[in-house]
Amino acid sequence: YLLCASGDFVKVYSVTTEETLRLMGGHADLVTGIQLNPHNHMQLYSSSLDGSIKLWDFMDGIPIKTFTVGCKLLALYTLASAEDSVFVLIPKKGERDTFQLVSVKLTKGAGQDLEAKELSVVLDGVGSSPKQIAFGREGEYVVSVKEVNLQVYFFKRKLLNRFSLRAVKTKGGDNQFSCVACHPTEDCIATGHADGKIRLWRNFHHRKEYTYSALHWHHDIVMDLAFSMEGTRLLSGGVESVLVQWHNESSCQKDFLPRLGSPIEYISMSSDGALCCTLHTDNRITIINSNLRFSRSIQGLIKSRDVKTGLVVDPRTKALVMNGEPGHLQFYCLQSDQQLFSLDIVQRQYIHEAGLKQSDLVKVAFSAQGTWLATVEEREEVTDPELELKLWFYEEETQSFKLNTRINTPHDNHITDMCFRDMGELEDDSLILVTTGRDCVFKVWVMVEDTDPEGKYAQQSVSWSCDFVGNYHNYQATNCCFSEDGSLLAVSFEETVTVWDSVTWDLKCTFCHPPGNIRNICFGRLTCSKYLIGATDYGFLCCWNLLTCALEWSAHLNIVVLQPDPLSEHIAAVSWLSKESSLFVFKPNKPRPIYVQRNLCKEKILLAAFVPRDEPETTGSEKYLWLRRSQLLFLTDTQELMTLSTKPLEERLTPSSKQLAVEESLPVTPFSLLLGKHRRQQSQEDIDLGKLVVHNKHEQASPAVKELLHTPAHVLPSASFLCPIFINSLLISKENKSAEEVADEVEMESEKTEDDSDEERDVTEMEQEDTTHMELLGEMTCKLSKSQEKELRKIRKMDYSWISAF
Repeated sequence: YLLCASGDFVKVYSVTTEETLRLMGGHADLVTGIQLNPHNHMQLYSSSLDGSIKLWDFMDGIPIKTFTVGCKLLALYTLASAEDSVFVLIPKKGERDTFQLVSVKLTKGAGQDLEAKELSVVLDGVGSSPKQIAFGREGEYVVSVKEVNLQVYFFKRKLLNRFSLRAVKTKGGDNQFSCVACHPTEDCIATGHADGKIRLWRNFHHRKEYTYSALHWHHDIVMDLAFSMEGTRLLSGGVESVLVQWHNESSCQKDFLPRLGSPIEYISMSSDGALCCTLHTDNRITIINSNLRFSRSIQGLIKSRDVKTGLVVDPRTKALVMNGEPGHLQFYCLQSDQQLFSLDIVQRQYIHEAGLKQSDLVKVAFSAQGTWLATVEEREEVTDPELELKLWFYEEETQSFKLNTRINTPHDNHITDMCFRDMGELEDDSLILVTTGRDCVFKVWVMVEDTDPEGKYAQQSVSWSCDFVGNYHNYQATNCCFSEDGSLLAVSFEETVTVWDSVTWDLKCTFCHPPGNIRNICFGRLTCSKYLIGATDYGFLCCWNLLTCALEWSAHLNIVVLQPDPLSEHIAAVSWLSKESSLFVFKPNKPRPIYVQRNLCKEKILLAAFVPRDEPETTGSEKYLWLRRSQLLFLTDTQELMTLSTKPLEERLTPSSKQLAVEESLPVTPFSLLLGKHRRQQSQEDIDLGKLVVHNKHEQASPAVKELLHTPAHVLPSASFLCPIFINSLLISKENKSAEEVADEVEMESEKTEDDSDEERDVTEMEQEDTTHMELLGEMTCKLSKSQEKELRKIRKMDYSWISAF
């Protein structure tokens, strides 16, 4: 297993399959550290900015204990020699940007939620990064680095030694410490520095007689260091995206694993030394064998420098599509929280050097069925940008997109927006692409059939060419969108919205709501398809009626994001005011919103997208009905992807007891096969012999039995505690049927042999009888006729479980 802190959660991955096996949630803020319990390797400690330490059984995803410390925890460390204590990094009270390493005594108690207020300071004035603190051989000392200072604290001798390097940069060198690691079996400290050097410190028990040697390969900052389990190898990583393995602390003996894709932030070794893993700045984990060979990769959502493409949904895979690696599109699966694949659009080598003007991906659009993909790339020039429009076709054989058409300089200035028109992709004539640009025009691109003029190839191919160019008073074209049926095209030109016929390309009408340029536009859908919505950069949200060509309503809101739901009439609008983002969900035919969420987050929301759900979500609250068929996602200016959830955390995370109860997911053992075969035989005998079997109606749902059978033995309480609960669960409740009712039921079963005609006649008689007895059924006992008993027997056998969904 590979355990990883991810946001507010702790994830458990399978090393062999890369799957996310468990998602352990419970912290209210960012998880800052995870460490295996040195006294029980089936348990895990986690720390968080919410001020708590949690002890988990990560095999089952069960939180065992929660210790409340009461201050922000920035890092977590454990020692085998400290039985009931852990070490955490916390801010120093009353001082800014000053941190302390403290020991926290974990309280022993019967409850699950405990307070751990007994703190003792170990080191003062330490760095804020977890990589700047390390514990030495067998926990005898702890090392801290900050700026150009190194301090070593010996626990038994209670001795603190401080060492300093020159702060002055000489010959291009920079002695600033960046990270530290300790040898597992010897008294040796390895430190990484800002200039790429690695120093190996020895004899640091003495303040003046210490020595160090230097290793140098990295040309920039050393971001992390890690020793192998036996200490014969030292691993280092940095911005070069190369993992360096140093042998026997010699600069002559080193191996490299290059081209890992992005800078290395963290390095971790497995307990048996067979594997190591690297965490990269592009949110990727690489698993590497001990012989320095690539094994597997777990890719999450890549944080791009700037998501210029917006949030786009792939109609085929329902994946979220946006900028990934430079020049690439990433297809991100929301369900597995992993990248499906990456598509190279620019197809040029990206050079990681500041100041270079390189081509980047800026616009993306899919056709309705995901058959065609349009991309725009441009070189980072302000005055005369190099533009390229590419059309990609999805091939079923290769299950990937293939470049179909490349158009150089589709516009004379930056392309501001583009969209497809789809009126059924079975007819190629209906598929149209529209692009808008700062060159004051919008262009219509259509598919044309190319025939080989020399007749060498009988097969016809398809390419794209420009069919129409439109403009309006020489204003810059900023946004475009098609109506739901594809008959109308709306294009915004600065302060004006123009509506065009998509067949004849005649200008039908214009809308204007000065002052302010149009920031976003979209058409209503389904029953609201006659409305056009627009948001201005001067703080107005406007709704125009296309039938009357008049303003229907307007609201004074600073809308920065306007996103329609493709499966309903709802439109989500995000406003930015007073340094907080607020969400408004509305239907265009009503000016009053159906859902308002003030202060959604403190960050500015830049993009949003509705992602269709595989199955409609059942929600008990009316205010979340608009989220039944689609999931709404946001991207903030800090590159955080957020979503609105209709359920609390406890419901979203599958409880461990329920996970264990799913017998289909457990491996089949010989005993389970024998037991299942015996149960099936017994059930068949009961049916054949017509035996009367009396079941407790709560037997299947007894929580005591479930907990006893499915909870792991090492976390079960004592048998004396469980026995009374288990015995009580087997007692028959008073709500069960009496012996007379059971006898009546057997008598009814014996009457099954009567012919269908009698049964139908009796049912007809039942419908003609007075129903007053049914209304008073709960107040008096009535003797039922034979036909009524047959009808009741029918009703008993009917399955009404479907009504629980409502």
